[in-house]
Amino acid sequence: MGMQLQQLRYFVAVAESRHFTQAAENIGVTQPTLSKQIHTLEMDLGATLLNRGRGAITLTPAGEALLPLARRIIADADTARSEIGDLIGLRTGRLRLGATPSLCTSLAAEALRAFRDAHPGVRLQVEEGGSQDLVRTLTRGGLDLALIILPEHGTDPALETRPLLSESLVVASAYSLGRREVEITDLRHYDLVMFRPGYDLRDATLEACGRAGFTPRFAVEGGEMDAVLGFVEAGLGVALVPAMVLAGRPRLRATPLAAPGIPRTIALAQRRDVEPTHAARAFQEILLAHLADR
Repeated sequence: MGMQLQQLRYFVAVAESRHFTQAAENIGVTQPTLSKQIHTLEMDLGATLLNRGRGAITLTPAGEALLPLARRIIADADTARSEIGDLIGLRTGRLRLGATPSLCTSLAAEALRAFRDAHPGVRLQVEEGGSQDLVRTLTRGGLDLALIILPEHGTDPALETRPLLSESLVVASAYSLGRREVEITDLRHYDLVMFRPGYDLRDATLEACGRAGFTPRFAVEGGEMDAVLGFVEAGLGVALVPAMVLAGRPRLRATPLAAPGIPRTIALAQRRDVEPTHAARAFQEILLAHLADR
């Protein structure tokens, strides 16, 4: 059957105690079992490892050569077992999470804090970006999980998605729009601050305006979330953004979109062909528990 790790453990036990009976007691096996396994090891290696004298056990030259190697092999195996155990027990490991900018500052941040409290040894890597960018990174294997906005035309078939909640879009502005809610068609009268290509908010805005029969007028385009909100604060125009990103920005006002607005569903995505890591599974459980509490 070839050399086995257990045989090496038996050999080291005898080599260190220089006594078969004592070695058997130390490792919790019978002496016949110990003797048989070491004999099998010698047969496999084609060399005698121990001189079995009446007074004491001594090592042959082959035994002297094998002893440090056996100790190293056993140590490496124990280290591997310990490290794998740490990963399974979430004492170590890594979680690679992608999230849209609006979710990074709200849902993802709250769930990650709870995850960090529960599993402080797991290293967290977060990638912020638009849903389209995150989907590409996820399918390439660059992420374990991603919080994305489900597109109307469906997601990549290589991904498994779990809808989590609906998200409300509002018109963000640096001044009062003088109305309780805004129709999509009203946006033709405003300069828009627009996200860069790849952001799902850009596509959602353009598609909604297109269905309403007009092409929006851009004041500035190409920004990330913080830049877009900063441009709106500066009075360059208005922007369609999730209501949650306006928390902590007293200079901005939110005007709801009139029904039906722009429906958006937040979902958790992962690859179908990859078994989730223990860290990814644990994060999903914490995220779902957090949503249930909310």
